[in-house]
Amino acid sequence: MGKFDVFHKYGKELEQQIRMLTYPLAITLIEKESDIPKRAQKPMRDFGYHLSVCQGFSMARREGITIVMMLEDMWCPESVIGYGLVEPPQYFYDGYHRFPQTTETLKAGSIWASELPHPEWGKYIGIAAAPLTTCDFKPDVALMYVDSTQLGHLLLAAATKEGHELTCTVSAKGGCVYSVIPPLLSGKYQVTVPCPGDRRFAGAQHDEIIFSLPIKKIADLLTSLRYLDDYAYRLPFRCIMQPEHELPENYVELGKMMGMEYVKGDEIGKYGRKK
Repeated sequence: MGKFDVFHKYGKELEQQIRMLTYPLAITLIEKESDIPKRAQKPMRDFGYHLSVCQGFSMARREGITIVMMLEDMWCPESVIGYGLVEPPQYFYDGYHRFPQTTETLKAGSIWASELPHPEWGKYIGIAAAPLTTCDFKPDVALMYVDSTQLGHLLLAAATKEGHELTCTVSAKGGCVYSVIPPLLSGKYQVTVPCPGDRRFAGAQHDEIIFSLPIKKIADLLTSLRYLDDYAYRLPFRCIMQPEHELPENYVELGKMMGMEYVKGDEIGKYGRKK
């Protein structure tokens, strides 16, 4: 078994269970030059131009390539700050990065800047992305672009084992940061809305949302997806518009405890119950 085959197996099962239109991604933060994946393409070296990180993610998830982006490859400064590559100047913390385009005041922009998650300054020098099914590195985070139905199924699986619903900071700004850094730092699942840059410049679709998780949780997630599959909770959902549809026995018991009466309409006459 190859060094990274287990991650490829995870990726293939995710594709089968969630049925995404693009590849689920393996993401790793790079600490030193020797960590750069051997097959990785580097924008400035191999393409001759800079890219925003969302564009690099788009190429990886749509074209199946491995891409690595260092400071010299990046076009959008938000990812440079969010990945902790460079500590930002006071200009950023004063709110000018967001004011006046997406905040009405400098104070609001300053609050957003202070809340942008980031790792320790200078710990990382870049980021790599590749399809989880073919990655030649150990991922820190698995990331996938999904629609609302797929997201719902993932959220169902995320709560299956322990019962807790997902709680996270959801932002419409800095998608490349919020989808990677919170799961990396917190060890929890994350839902992120693609930011305007991802939609304008990287092709994120209007029905796409990002679900990400630390790689250490992916085995648990897949176990939960298999558990749901055993109870016929699987994609695609079969839609049956059936009044008084069948409920699990424990649902019926709960309803009865709350005064709900489970007598079907065909057992009730116009003026009361049928004899």
